[in-house]
Formats: sequence, C-alpha cells, structure tokens
Amino acid sequence: MNIGIVLLAAGASVRMGKAKQQLLLDGEPLLWHAAQAALHAAVTHTVVVLGAQEAAHRAMLESLPVDVMYNPDWEKGMGNSLKTGMHRLLRIAPETDAALIMVCDQPGVTAHYLNNIILKYSKTNAPLIASHYAGTAGVPALFAKKLFPELMALDDKQGAKKVIQHHHDITTTIDFPEGAVDIDTPEDYRRLAGAAV
Repeated sequence: MNIGIVLLAAGASVRMGKAKQQLLLDGEPLLWHAAQAALHAAVTHTVVVLGAQEAAHRAMLESLPVDVMYNPDWEKGMGNSLKTGMHRLLRIAPETDAALIMVCDQPGVTAHYLNNIILKYSKTNAPLIASHYAGTAGVPALFAKKLFPELMALDDKQGAKKVIQHHHDITTTIDFPEGAVDIDTPEDYRRLAGAAV
C-alpha cells in the first residue's frame, strides 16, 4: 500500500498579516511541525507545496527528507497548489494508491492522527476518509486513487473539501475536534499561544 502526502503551504496568509507558516508553536514554525507530522506518518512520500515566501519556507525544510516544490501559480488558489502537488506526487511515485491532503495551519494534526486515517483506510479500503470537526468534514483527508482525477480537475479556487462534499455519500469520517483549531488571524494565533503556555 503506497500512500503519499501532499502538504499545502503556499498561501500568503493575508488575514494573518504575516506568513503563518513561520508562526512559532513550541519554539518551532508551524510549517516545520506539519512536515514532521507527515514524515512520521506511515507514508512513502511527502510533497510540500510552497508559494509565497518560498525561500524562507524552503530553508525551514532543508534538513528534512521531504520533496519540496514551488508552485509559481500559487496565487491562483489552493486548488491550483493541490493539483500541482498531486502532479508532483504522481511523477515521483506513480504507484501511489492513495493521497493524504493536509495543510500547515492545523496545529492539532500529529503523525498519530495521520496514522489513524491510514489505519482506517487499510481496514476499510474506503475511497475517501475525511476529518470531522465543527460540524463539517475536511482535511486532513485521504483520497483513494480512483478519486485522483477529481482532485486534478478542481477549479483553482477550490480545495479538497469540494470533492469531499461531492462524495459525502461514500465518505468515511473520523472525529477530530482538534481540526477546528486553525490559524487564519492574529486572534487565532493568540488563542493558540495562550493555550500552549
């Protein structure tokens, strides 16, 4: 079973006012935390898609065995970066059976949780396994190979959630209340930093 991760980290963090990839949690940048979670999960390849502030973010990852790629069209939207990451994953690992899509601004995502998703997939062979939080299903989410064409056909402005919504009838979910904690604004970060003290 060959599973790859596509970690999306290309955005400019407009609402935050500065790159959230660089925000510190327990002394390390959020992007580094997300990459570590991916690396310690039971996957064969990890692709990290960068965009805004590529050089600074690439430097954070240079000591890690991940496939870092720059998406020159990152400003077109998350869907564009997702498709770019999928193309890269399938180029370096055409035998990939499933892709796990994750983002860098969900600090509750750990290798243990990613492995729970992978374990559910190995036990059920479900074509789509999504995280359930705040009354919705979203990422991290695992997509079986038969759904790759739909990921590749996403509009540039749409994320993986569009495919999850389209296939709600075949989606298996895992409760993940920590998924509701994402960092989009300075207030989000202050709450998280306060909780970590």
